[in-house]
Amino acid sequence: MTDVDVGSRDRLALAVLVQYRMATTEQMQRVIAPEVRSEQTRRRLAKLREEGLIDRITLPRAGRLRVWFPTPYGVQVACEWPELRGRRPPRTVSDPTAARLRVGHTLTVTETALIFLEHARRRGELCRPLDWIPEVYHSIGGGEAVIPDALMYYRRGCEGGDGPMLRAFVEVDRATMGPERLAAKLTSYARLHSYIPASPGQRRPRIGQMPVQEQWRQRYPLFPRVLFVLDGTGPAGVITRIRALHAAVDNPALALFLQTVPVMAAALADLRTEGPSEPVWHPVQNPDPAVAWSW
Repeated sequence: MTDVDVGSRDRLALAVLVQYRMATTEQMQRVIAPEVRSEQTRRRLAKLREEGLIDRITLPRAGRLRVWFPTPYGVQVACEWPELRGRRPPRTVSDPTAARLRVGHTLTVTETALIFLEHARRRGELCRPLDWIPEVYHSIGGGEAVIPDALMYYRRGCEGGDGPMLRAFVEVDRATMGPERLAAKLTSYARLHSYIPASPGQRRPRIGQMPVQEQWRQRYPLFPRVLFVLDGTGPAGVITRIRALHAAVDNPALALFLQTVPVMAAALADLRTEGPSEPVWHPVQNPDPAVAWSW
């Protein structure tokens, strides 16, 4: 049974890299095997690289940080597994140069995932590695789409209990765009919330027919809440970005969306030090006082 366990850990490592896109060696250990020595994780990743399933780049930082990503072959293999079946295949990184240009944002998204995963482990709640799904495609018609940085599933309460299942769209902002562009994402989510796909020749439903519903209802019983995680700036910059989100509330096109969907923002630094379930989140409609994301 030892060989079976080794195979399952290899499988989880590849599945996580395919789903998360990129992770450092330290992040991979925290996701797949926090109880083992880091050397075991390094050997596992090196073996997967020898098999052509993953590759790596080395960043010129202190300690020469290694960042791992799946190869096209690794994506092909993993996407045939039941746990990843039906997922939109990720845009593969074709070479180390392309990986280096995407690494900053992707590693921050992975770090955000780890904050929630490790918090759930400490509390005995349910948020497993593959419950964090980056870049889920949601059409809003006309060739446009909403693609959050991640979709997260998180069940409150002890595993096996009857705690509520929470879903969240997570947007990780590293201050690479202006506050107004960040706030404009609210309009995209409001469009997704109200989007009803039109069929050719579609008519109004007759009396007794089921009304046409918004497309998101085919995936979710409730529209996921929207969480903005802010990084790449100091406390003043975080406040500026929260104010920009709050200013967008006055847009009449957002009224119904904001009445029914919780939308809030928090600094990544606060999630690290306080924990994501603590009252560190600022609702965009009323940023003060801070609340827990699961309220």
